[in-house]
Amino acid sequence: MWKKCFGSGSIRRSLKEKKWDVVVIGGGHNGLTAAAYLARGGLSVAVLERRYIIGGAAVTEELIPGFKFSRCSYLQSLLRPSVIRELELKRHGLKLLKPTASSFSPCLDGRYLLLGFDEEHNYSEISKFSKRDADAYPRYESQLNKFCKFMNFLVDSPTPETLCGPGDSSLNLNDRLRDKLEKSVFWTRCLRHVLQLGQKDMVEFVDLLLSPTSKVLNKWFESDLLKAAIAGDAIVGSMASIHAPGSGYVLLHHVMGETDGDRNVWSHVEGGMGSISLAISKAAREAGVHILTNEEVSQIMIGDSGKVNGVLLIDGTQVHSSIVLSNATPCKTFIGLVPQDVLPDDFLRAIKYSDYKSGVTKINVAVDKLPHFHCCKSSQLEVGPQHTATIHIGAESMDEIGSACQDAWNGLPSRRPVMEMTIPSSLDKTISPPGKHVVSLFTQYTPYKPSDGSWEDPVYRESYAQKCFSLIDEHAPGFSSSVIGYDMLTPIDLEREFGLTGGNIFHGAMGLDSLFLMRPVKGWSGYRTPVEGLYMCGSGSHPGGGVMGAPGRNAAHVVLQDVKKQSRYVLNKS
Repeated sequence: MWKKCFGSGSIRRSLKEKKWDVVVIGGGHNGLTAAAYLARGGLSVAVLERRYIIGGAAVTEELIPGFKFSRCSYLQSLLRPSVIRELELKRHGLKLLKPTASSFSPCLDGRYLLLGFDEEHNYSEISKFSKRDADAYPRYESQLNKFCKFMNFLVDSPTPETLCGPGDSSLNLNDRLRDKLEKSVFWTRCLRHVLQLGQKDMVEFVDLLLSPTSKVLNKWFESDLLKAAIAGDAIVGSMASIHAPGSGYVLLHHVMGETDGDRNVWSHVEGGMGSISLAISKAAREAGVHILTNEEVSQIMIGDSGKVNGVLLIDGTQVHSSIVLSNATPCKTFIGLVPQDVLPDDFLRAIKYSDYKSGVTKINVAVDKLPHFHCCKSSQLEVGPQHTATIHIGAESMDEIGSACQDAWNGLPSRRPVMEMTIPSSLDKTISPPGKHVVSLFTQYTPYKPSDGSWEDPVYRESYAQKCFSLIDEHAPGFSSSVIGYDMLTPIDLEREFGLTGGNIFHGAMGLDSLFLMRPVKGWSGYRTPVEGLYMCGSGSHPGGGVMGAPGRNAAHVVLQDVKKQSRYVLNKS
């Protein structure tokens, strides 16, 4: 179906015959988002996807008959409301499924913590472990929500560096004045947000940005289980410890999302995460974008003038364009696709030595029955609130998370992996046969190259999967025996199959040294690159990873702005 929709012969023939305004490398959600906005801006756009299916890491695949897996990303909250609204994604089929609870942490001693969206319920649940924490939790959430208003402004705005790219000689006096004005407007709005926070909250904001997660949570709470449940957000997708300075920022990154206007609600998507990419692709095709699958780019072509003039496919086909956007990782783009002799040495070194480490292994599981957690008294056949929530396994304390991380730093997969377990079929009846379920396991920590074996070894891979299943058995007896089959993606699989350098799901670490004006590297945060006509539009660009669409939207706006500048420049010369 996908190949038929996105790779027809007539479109394939037009690749050679036409010079496109824009070619987008990679049909992930950011590449598709950028393409949609560019086509709406009047440009001719072709999207080239290496795999047989669009979506990148936001993809749904049926690997076991009847079971549809969201193979990489698995929950939605960060997709920008502006993207949903402007591209009319709901009209194009996007349907979000809100869970009835947000977080479920079962304990081996039979207790559990089940958090949701009702303040009284949360107070009652947290009070089981600490009355002091129950009082503090609403204040903690309120403070983070204050910070999110500032973060939303930064996420939805191109960096001020964007407004005038390095070495941009085409700017006339009016353009330069306009550029200075736009930068002034950005910093004025930024200052307004700072003043709205006030000095006390701004100090707290900076403290959150710079502090270790453990320090932030120890300041607020005393319950090990509550701290561990929250700390899980700070380690998602990284090899960082919760004790590392700056890890507190990621707490904020994971609470600044929303679903249908409700803050900090992580929803499932009907049909799996690929439905997001499909809806964006429909908006893009409606605007005139041509999307092709099974088309791998081997090189970005640079003309004698130093400007981009298209891409070379792996089969030797040349696709000509005036502009190229790369949705690949910065490493893949600049080390793998751009001829090395056209890039500055310091830029290449910065790209090469960026942090692409990942401790993630994703396991997608088909099971023949709903997991039953022995700490809950509900029926084994009925879906309860706990099944719709993000389920925390292997992390009853921050010490357990720290130990799991230390194992990986020592070169070993965690002896007791930290897992976020979700059961999307608890809400979505379209992804599994009746009575059976899809279970998603986002597990950490697993080194890219373990010292005690190899991910290429089927026995070694199986031993890790069984370790994860056995850990779930401790809380939900019989889980292992319910497994029909599974799909496992280690860091090396994520790199090989999805092009994620090092297996990093964010296209590069989300540390403070790799955000905002420093993403992907210092001096080039504005989607432009040292090669004229080449832009970045993926998660390796500001504002970073997650299924946001913000990098694609922001990059498209920068391209359209540059096209207008170039048109004015040509008119003035003539």
